[in-house]
Amino acid sequence: MTNSRIPDERQFLTSDNTELFYRHWPAQEASSTPKVVVLFHRGHEHSGRLQHIVDELAMPDTAFYAMDARGHGRSPGLRGYSPSLVRSVQDVDEFVRFAAADSQAGMTDVVVVAQSVGAVLAATWAHDYAPDIRGLVLASPAFKVKLYVPFARQGLELMYRLRGLFFVNSYVKGKYLTHDPERVASFNKDPLITRPIAVNILLDLYKTAERVVSDASAITLPVQLLVSGEDYVVHRQPQLDFYQNLRNPQKELHVLPGFYHDTLGEKERHLAFDRMRSFIDTLYARPVQRFDYSQEDRWSPSADTWRILSGGPALYSLDDISYRCLRYGMKVLGTQSTGVRLGFETGFDSGSTLDYIYRNQPQGSTSLGRLIDKNYLNSVGWKGIRQRKIHLQMLIQQAVARLTEQGSSVRIVDIAAGHGRYVLDALQGETAVSEILLRDYSELNVAKGQEMIASRGMAGRARFEQGDAFNRNELAALEPRPTLGIVSGL
Repeated sequence: MTNSRIPDERQFLTSDNTELFYRHWPAQEASSTPKVVVLFHRGHEHSGRLQHIVDELAMPDTAFYAMDARGHGRSPGLRGYSPSLVRSVQDVDEFVRFAAADSQAGMTDVVVVAQSVGAVLAATWAHDYAPDIRGLVLASPAFKVKLYVPFARQGLELMYRLRGLFFVNSYVKGKYLTHDPERVASFNKDPLITRPIAVNILLDLYKTAERVVSDASAITLPVQLLVSGEDYVVHRQPQLDFYQNLRNPQKELHVLPGFYHDTLGEKERHLAFDRMRSFIDTLYARPVQRFDYSQEDRWSPSADTWRILSGGPALYSLDDISYRCLRYGMKVLGTQSTGVRLGFETGFDSGSTLDYIYRNQPQGSTSLGRLIDKNYLNSVGWKGIRQRKIHLQMLIQQAVARLTEQGSSVRIVDIAAGHGRYVLDALQGETAVSEILLRDYSELNVAKGQEMIASRGMAGRARFEQGDAFNRNELAALEPRPTLGIVSGL
């Protein structure tokens, strides 16, 4: 088949300064509103193998984008490697936003189409980032890869702990992916196919997929799910579980009998493309459908979970006994840990506790206390808080850069800063910021914040004062008027 649309081939820069290769097929016809479809390839493959999708969907008024995942195709890095699945999902976020901006379109003008491992990344992105896109098409998402060797996953986890990073070669041959002989031959001969996959990514794929499938109710986008009827590569049940958990009423499930894993590269793929085209056309024909979150505190899976947890575990169950032991241990032994003791003294959600979590330096009155403190600091919740600090600092720096580009003065206020560490860390080297005002209701937080400002030599442009974050009149009267406001953790 002759390609009817020729792509531009370029690179885009990620937030970790990696230049990823991508292809862009500009729209051939004008449209009343921008239409942008972003494609994500299967594991081991690259964007060049998506050309047929652009041609056969036959949507001339739509711009298409597809990138080579890091470590794949013409993108840099060790073949089959990414630092983490989290980094790969962030690449998805940055590329979709780049594609929208490059097309001078809004995020609501974007539809994402992804297959296999790419579909897991896209689903994880939809779950973790809650992007405001038009919709999502997932083809045979690899939520659970079929490993035909018994206990293979457990063996890989053990080897990873003992050996560190290593690579696993794919057992999949082209003849198990599609009935299309041309696609089979091209898969077997393509020099850009990446056979190995890093073990950290393979293991992350399993863990992340389990998390996303179990909590798919958090995804509120319109979703179309295409399931291959004869898939030798991934299991079907997690795909069905994922679909059942989705909450947007605008969702479709299509099982394609006889299809192998390469759903969008099968011999009879026109059956899948007809359904995709109809779904995408429907999304663009209707006004943007926004999910109603107004009753989430009462009528939602997360509200149900909160009510279940509030009721406590069944008396004398294993969960009940475990919880009682944990509470007793924290009160008796936990206070040897500086972090646990601080939590009891000031509250586990206090500014002092958060500052201690940010510092991430285990301390205690005894060796046992320091060990407890280390485990406490490494709990998943506090890891998330430290990651949140990184995100906050990135957002602050982006906002400062935007104000600077606009020629505006940069005067910052944080209305509930805690100790203010994340703000000061983000702005220590920012010469464009003329004034930093940190506020908090707690006298202790104000005192600690003032000490931190002095220790960093930032007293010339930063100050800390006591204030109520909910006093609108007080905030409206701030002088000089701030140009950047930070609200975090209220």
